[in-house]
Amino acid sequence: MIQLLPLMLERVGLLVIVAFLLSRLKSFRQIIHNEHGKKEKAILIAIFGVFGVISNYTGVQIEGGIINSESWHTNVNPAEAIANTRIMGVAIGGLLGGPIVGAGVGMIAGLHRFGLGGFTAIACGTSTIIAGVITGWLGKKWGIQKSLSYPRAVGIGFVMEAFQMGFILLVARPFSAALHLVETIAIPMILMNGLGTFIFLLIVKLMIQEEERTQALQTHKALRIAQMTLPHFRQGLNTRSCQEVADIIWHATQADAVSITNTQLVLAHVGAGSDHHLRKQNIGTKLTRRVLDEERVITAHDRREIGCEHISCPLQAAVVLPLIAHNQTVGTLKIYFTDQARLTSVDQELAEGLSKLFSTQLELADAELQRKLLKDAEIKALQAQVHPHFLFNSINTISSLIRSDADEARRLLIQLSTFFRSNLQGARQILIPLEKEMEHVKAYLAIEQARFPDKYKVYFNIDPSLEKVLVPPFTLQPLVENAIHHAFTGGRKGTVTITAKMEGDMMSLMTEDDGAGISDEQLAHVGKRTVESHSGTGTALWNIKKRIEEIYGGTVRFDIKSMAGKGTAIKIGLPVKQGEWGEEYVESFYR
Repeated sequence: MIQLLPLMLERVGLLVIVAFLLSRLKSFRQIIHNEHGKKEKAILIAIFGVFGVISNYTGVQIEGGIINSESWHTNVNPAEAIANTRIMGVAIGGLLGGPIVGAGVGMIAGLHRFGLGGFTAIACGTSTIIAGVITGWLGKKWGIQKSLSYPRAVGIGFVMEAFQMGFILLVARPFSAALHLVETIAIPMILMNGLGTFIFLLIVKLMIQEEERTQALQTHKALRIAQMTLPHFRQGLNTRSCQEVADIIWHATQADAVSITNTQLVLAHVGAGSDHHLRKQNIGTKLTRRVLDEERVITAHDRREIGCEHISCPLQAAVVLPLIAHNQTVGTLKIYFTDQARLTSVDQELAEGLSKLFSTQLELADAELQRKLLKDAEIKALQAQVHPHFLFNSINTISSLIRSDADEARRLLIQLSTFFRSNLQGARQILIPLEKEMEHVKAYLAIEQARFPDKYKVYFNIDPSLEKVLVPPFTLQPLVENAIHHAFTGGRKGTVTITAKMEGDMMSLMTEDDGAGISDEQLAHVGKRTVESHSGTGTALWNIKKRIEEIYGGTVRFDIKSMAGKGTAIKIGLPVKQGEWGEEYVESFYR
């Protein structure tokens, strides 16, 4: 009995090697993690059936209590028996794959054992088949990923081997030889089969935990990258946003280069190959064209598959993924490596996860942009409406000047034309340069000052470096109009100062007057909702605040300070970086 223990331990070592090798195979990992279909069940039956056959061939031959440790047995004499790890393989197959796999493995291993011969052939073959059915049922009930604990697994190994010993006593003849055999092999086989089952389960459980940890790390990394890139993808696919996204992915992964395209152009490329993979150039790699045409993930493991025509391109492997929004491919995300061996399955899975997250972000960005455009159009439609009294008063003023001062009348007519052109332009644009907004303001003031020449004075304090910075239309003009109409009433005269300057990383737009001011009661609500009063409703300030918040989000400032009898100051802080509109918008405005 003692002599048999190390020999059986050697056989268990074979199972451990098999378990370790299987745990390294991606196909086996997938079988463990997924529900078993017909193909997966067939693979498990084949794997553990072969293991059962090898266990029969490598068993320890025993005759009359004498142990023969020959390494391979192709037949067993009628008076002989073999001690092996066959039941262990059958039990593990059943626990992993369920009843069909257990029965299948049991049939293969059992029938093969029956064919080898020996006085225990029928008992061992039959008990092996029964053990496969039982462990398969237990595998379906508990499952290796459900409630199959280590003690249960070891217990199953013990019980199945003990069951085989009992079956040998029940079936094998002569009984005296069967009893002597069981006395010799029972304890070593029960212990070793229990130990082998425990080790195999341990390896599989560690493999599952390793996979779960890897998936958790991948998920964490993907979500962290998605969180970092979200503000940029909200801007849509343009060179500026994609360059930021490519930089983030490049630094957050082990890739040698990252590239993003739309359906025609390279929008961003960072890392290796930047000397010839240039942004704003036409897509030059065949691999990218394939992804756009076939709308699926494609992996390349050599330079030829990438299809870059540049002779010295260092990129040797890539995974290219489609970016999909509203069921249409709008671009690609490309992750490159200069060494083929560095492109692993982990990188591919991470890239696929990022592709899905980015596609969702693009859809959300598009939906948000459409919502903003709709809301902005609603607000600007109201603001673009010219008060009929202003139009009539302007025409009356100009007509009265035609005879007395034709040049002044001509100047005012030009200013009125500029005012209406600015109104129409503002109704069509989301953002306009500050200098265009100032043209609108000055045209309005020219007409109003012609009507009330001594009522107020206006001073401009505009930083010239900000003239090309984009601002929402109808931002300053309504503030100036408010100051003129509500600050200087009842014959009151005063001044209005209009300021545009940088304060930190924000552009500050401010109108100040020394007029009548706003009461504390009204000040608590101005800019937060419409305010009914004898002089107006406060709609202009509320519209301005709501519109800039829609465009810029929470990065804007809107402050109102006022003191009755002293005047009012309204200050708006806008980010200089134009968010989702970017440099292309600025360029298009001046074309």
